[in-house]
Amino acid sequence: MTVMKKQLISHLMKKRRYWGYGAAIAVMPYLLIKIAWTFGLFMPTEQMGDPSWRTANAVTMVLAAVGFLLALAFSMTWGERLPAWLVALPVWVGTGLLIPMLLLAPVLGPAAMIRDQQAGAANVWVYEQIFVMVSLVGVGICLPFALAGYAKARWPEVFAEPIDIELLPGNSQRLHITLARLVAAGCILLGFIKLFWAVGGTIGINPAMLDNRDLWWHLLSLSTGVWAFAGAWGLLVLTTRRGLKRFFPPMATAWISSGMLFSYNLFNRLAATRPDAQPALENPLAYVLTTELGSVLGVMMGIIILMVLHDRRRAMRSFRSN
Repeated sequence: MTVMKKQLISHLMKKRRYWGYGAAIAVMPYLLIKIAWTFGLFMPTEQMGDPSWRTANAVTMVLAAVGFLLALAFSMTWGERLPAWLVALPVWVGTGLLIPMLLLAPVLGPAAMIRDQQAGAANVWVYEQIFVMVSLVGVGICLPFALAGYAKARWPEVFAEPIDIELLPGNSQRLHITLARLVAAGCILLGFIKLFWAVGGTIGINPAMLDNRDLWWHLLSLSTGVWAFAGAWGLLVLTTRRGLKRFFPPMATAWISSGMLFSYNLFNRLAATRPDAQPALENPLAYVLTTELGSVLGVMMGIIILMVLHDRRRAMRSFRSN
């Protein structure tokens, strides 16, 4: 059964061109409406002509365009010739933002619509949320297979087994184990704070904003806390090479967690530029500490993952040459 499952996954990954085309098609409705609104076309309200609205639409338009281009890059051979950083950076941000949101989409979608309507937002945001959900589901189904096929062809060390391959002399294992323990401690601290808030804790919350805690806020706090703990686990397994024999599961977990901790805070900053954006529920000090801590932890986790992958690639190339 395990062999058949691996063969099925391998077969799906080989069809990366079709998955990439599917992801590109899925993101098109959202991209087109953002292009129109950015350039002042088909605006349903006069409010959306304000510079702040136009800026917010332009930013999300660029993000959607990047996703569209990445889907095409994963589908075609020219994508394998792109500089590694040009692919890895948007993939890191995108997977960190997309996958946690996708898992919560069935609940977060309706919650977001209700939240915007209660806040007095323009009715057009209901339609935008529908576009977001359609694109999110389509991209969430198609893009992972396209990305997996692309990554396996370009970076085989990501999928190579086992986790404890023999590294070459001069590797940075001791350094990234030390860094991983420090980052994991920070992730655990952040995870406890977010889970405390998610289950109803009020320490660090502005007393005047207690009644504004809605389902959206609780679920996002829960998601951040869970992914912070998952990232700590993945990073420790990845660097100490203990606990699992396979390399990919802890690597993927740490990768998604690091991208999530960084991109979620980026998303919050972008959302705060909306004219109808609600003020933060946390008091200023708690808000700054948790958001900045999350950003720093996300970046540090990403750096450690790159260090681990670099050592593995050196070892694999040496093994092949011998």
